[in-house]
Amino acid sequence: MPAISLFPLNTILFPDGRLFLQVFEVRYLDLVKKCIANGEEFGVVTLLQGSELRIPDRSETLSNVGTMARILDWSSPQTGLMQISCIGTNRFEIKSAEQLKHGLWVAEVEMLADDMAVPVPFEQQDVANALGALIRSFQKKQISTARMPLAPPYRLEEAGWVSNRWCELLRLDLQEKQRLLRQDNPVLRLELIQDVLSENGLLDAAGS
Repeated sequence: MPAISLFPLNTILFPDGRLFLQVFEVRYLDLVKKCIANGEEFGVVTLLQGSELRIPDRSETLSNVGTMARILDWSSPQTGLMQISCIGTNRFEIKSAEQLKHGLWVAEVEMLADDMAVPVPFEQQDVANALGALIRSFQKKQISTARMPLAPPYRLEEAGWVSNRWCELLRLDLQEKQRLLRQDNPVLRLELIQDVLSENGLLDAAGS
C-alpha cells in the first residue's frame, strides 16, 4: 500500500474536481513545495472533527476516504503564503494514519477504482442538461476557465463526471457528500443527485 501525505479540509474533493487553496501553515507549505519539486500528489480528506488550522491540544478526526490532488498551478504572492490550483485524481481509502510531530498527517492507503466511463442514462439526461446549462451561464458571465468551479473538458455524456460535479456544487452536508464519494456505481450516484435536484426544484428551473 502506498504512503501519502494528507491535507485535511472542511470540504470534499471529487475526481476531476477543482480545488483552490491558500497555504500558509509551515506543515503544508513544506508539503506543497515537496509535491511541486517532485511532481507528487497529496491526499485531500474531510475533517470530521477538529480545525483546518492546528490548535494545541485539539485532536483531529479524519474521514477514511479521500481523493488525491495534483497541483496544476501555483504562486507565492508573499513570503510564507502560497496559492495553489489543484485537480482531483484518484479516490483512496485510508488503512492507517498517523500525525507527525510537526502536525502533518501521513497515511497508508489503498487506491480505489476509477469510475467506469458509463454514458448518462436517458432517465437522468435532465441532470446532465441542467449542468450544461449552468456551464453556459458561467461562460455568458465571461468567467475565465481558470476561475470556473468546473475544469474542462466538460464530459457531459459521462454519468460519473456529471454526478461528481453536482456533488461539488450542491450544498449538501459533508456526511452526505462523503457517502456519494464512497459510492462505486456512477449511475447510482447520478440517480441520488437527480433526487436532490428534483426535491429542490432545480431540474424544473433548468428546463423552464
